Amino acid sequence: MIYFIITIFTALIGCFLYKGYKNTHSVAINYIKLGKDIPSINSASLRVLHISDMHIEHISITPEQLFADLKDQSIDLIALTGDFLDRKRSIPKLVPYLEALNKLNPVYGSYVVFGNHDYVLRDVNFNQLKELLNEYGFKTMQNEHKSIEVDGKSLNIIGIDDFSTSRSNVDKSYKEIRKGYNLVLTHDPNIVLKMSDHHFDYLLSGHFHGGQIHWPKPYHLVKMGELVQKSIIKGLHYQDGRPFYISEGLGQTGINIRVGSRPEITYHDLQLYAEAEKDNVELKETTIAG
Repeated sequence: MIYFIITIFTALIGCFLYKGYKNTHSVAINYIKLGKDIPSINSASLRVLHISDMHIEHISITPEQLFADLKDQSIDLIALTGDFLDRKRSIPKLVPYLEALNKLNPVYGSYVVFGNHDYVLRDVNFNQLKELLNEYGFKTMQNEHKSIEVDGKSLNIIGIDDFSTSRSNVDKSYKEIRKGYNLVLTHDPNIVLKMSDHHFDYLLSGHFHGGQIHWPKPYHLVKMGELVQKSIIKGLHYQDGRPFYISEGLGQTGINIRVGSRPEITYHDLQLYAEAEKDNVELKETTIAG
C-alpha cells in the first residue's frame, strides 16, 4: 500500500512539474491603454514595449520566438526593467535577445535599468554586462533621466536604480528635471511607496514574477516588501492616485517552472498631455490580455 501511495504522489509531482515547465513557454502578451479614450489634439501618443526579468539562465522563450511575437507591432520605445542574468558565463547568451529587440526599430530608442540579480555579477563582470547593453544601443540608466521630444511634447525617461539592493536614489534621478511627462523605469516596484515627493505619470517595474509559483498563494514573496504584504505583485495599480505597472517577467529564477503565472510581454499605450491639460485630465485605462 505504501508503494502505491508513493507512486501516486510521485506521479502527481511529476505532472505538477511538467505543467509548470510547459507554462514557461506560454507567453501572455498584454495591452495597457492609459489615458483618454479619445486622444486630444494637445497630446502625443506613445507605445512602450515593456519586458522585465529575462533571467537568461532560466528562460524558455527563444530569441526567434520573441521576435516573431513582436515583429508585427509598431513600437515607439522599449523599456527593459532589470534582472537580465546573474552569471558571467550567461552574458553572451543575452546577445541574440538584444539583436531580436533591435530589429523592432523603436522610434525613440531602448532604455534599461538593472535589477538585484544583475548586481550579483559585481565589478568587472557587471561592467561587461553594462557595456554590452550600451554597445547594442540600449541606454543603461542608474539614477538618472533623459528628456526627449515626442510630437512636440516633453517626455522625461527616469531610470531609478534597484531599490531592493539599496541602490536607488530618487533625488539624483530627478535632479534638474524639466517639466514634462514623467515615465519612470525601475526594477523593484516597492520604490513607489517612497516617492510621495516626486511626481511620476507612469512607472514600469517587475521583480515579483507574478509569484512565479502562485499556488495557492505566493507565500515565498513575503519578505520582498510592503507591496507583497498588500497582495500587489503584478499588473496595474495606483499609489497616491498615480499608476504603476508590475510585469510578471519573461524568464524565471530558481527553477524553470510557473504555476498560476505566465511569462509576460506588455505594450503600454500612453497619452502625453500638454502641461495645461495634465491637471484636469481624468485617466481611464483598459487591459487586454493575450
